[in-house]
Amino acid sequence: MADNELVSIEPATGKEFWRAPVGDADQAIERARQAMREWASQPLGQRMELLRRFANEVRKQAEPFAELIARETGKPLWEARTEVEAVVGKVEISITAYAERTGRKKLSSALQGTAALRHKPHGVMAVLGPYNFPAHLPNGHIVPALIAGNVVIFKPSEKTPATGEFLVKCFHAAGVPEGVIQCLQGGIAQGQALVESWMVDGVLFTGSARAGIAINRKLATDPGKIVALEMGGNNPIVVIDTPKIEDAAVTIIQSAFTSAGQRCTAARRLIVTDAMYDQIVPAVKLLAERLIVGEPFADPQPFMGPVIDNATADLLSESFVELMKRGGRPLMHMKRPDENLPFLSPAILDATDIHERPDIELFGPLLQVIRVADFNEAITEANATRYGLSASLIGGGPQDFEMFWNEIRAGIVNWNRPTNGASSAAPFGGVGLSGNHRPAAFYAADYCAYPVASTEMEQPRASIGVGLADN
Repeated sequence: MADNELVSIEPATGKEFWRAPVGDADQAIERARQAMREWASQPLGQRMELLRRFANEVRKQAEPFAELIARETGKPLWEARTEVEAVVGKVEISITAYAERTGRKKLSSALQGTAALRHKPHGVMAVLGPYNFPAHLPNGHIVPALIAGNVVIFKPSEKTPATGEFLVKCFHAAGVPEGVIQCLQGGIAQGQALVESWMVDGVLFTGSARAGIAINRKLATDPGKIVALEMGGNNPIVVIDTPKIEDAAVTIIQSAFTSAGQRCTAARRLIVTDAMYDQIVPAVKLLAERLIVGEPFADPQPFMGPVIDNATADLLSESFVELMKRGGRPLMHMKRPDENLPFLSPAILDATDIHERPDIELFGPLLQVIRVADFNEAITEANATRYGLSASLIGGGPQDFEMFWNEIRAGIVNWNRPTNGASSAAPFGGVGLSGNHRPAAFYAADYCAYPVASTEMEQPRASIGVGLADN
């Protein structure tokens, strides 16, 4: 692969299936600046109509789009189809959110004038996308940004460039001008160029904490640039007293191993009280052993596909071994049937006896189990992380959940539901290393436009009632 080319490899086969030149960030920014004024001056209703046409275009292309996502990410076709459905659904949710979060208001004013609150777009927005949901997650930034009147330069993950290209072509096919939404292909250098440019007015990022922190540090001296960061989590799922052992096990499996564990909201730590350990852990293990791992188009459909690439599979395998060296007790070994492909089996490890457990996001199908004495210790353990995206409580009653909700430091707190059960009609984001208090989903409207207060009269009318000298 040449430095000026980007290549996409199918994780399930190891074969190349897409290749294209790396884009020019400066040209993309210049083109966006030229398109910005005209797009922002369009009536809001017209922008919304074009976005609805985009949703219809994705509906028409739903099956080839899902097949492309499945090939490029390795996720099962059933899951890729749900991602395409989420892309379509984002439009109406974003229209509703814009009206609710950033609509116009009239305020009281003196002298029979008018006071008003309106919102303006920021301008040129850089959207930096992840590989795990290469269409849905960047689309969650793009759609509300376009509705608000911004123009967007979208740089997909270098691991999923073909999906990014397809997504942007759907916008263009719907009639959104090419300068208004662009796909900039590239790697770290192109992303840095967008972040550092003074002509880019906002950076909307989804990805690792390390990359998000680097962006935040780079822009610390540029307070005029809006920055929204979603950076994953070391998420806990806590189990206390429950008679529903099988249901609890299913919820834990869904939390830890959906998308091969490649979700920012995936459960990384299963925290179980002494009283429940001997019931819950064997049930989870028994169910995990039944999970089908396979290629995206297999029949029957697998629960999990491969992780994104061999480098990721190598890192996860090494992490599992390192946790064992530190005192972790393997309950289900991580297996890799083919060293040339990134298929991994679900892995479970009892990390109770590991001294100073690493507070990192192991982005794959690896679940650490931690045994605690009681509910209070479980909450303490759950909060023993610098991250704060998602947490879930299994079992207990309303008072237990109220205590859990009050004390857990996370942006998503669920009860008897998976850690990855987030609603698109609610904010999505976290605290600590998980985000910078700019939640996405329904609240994306908040960072896509800024409020402007006005006091207005059709003719000037004013007087000075005190402090003037006599003529």
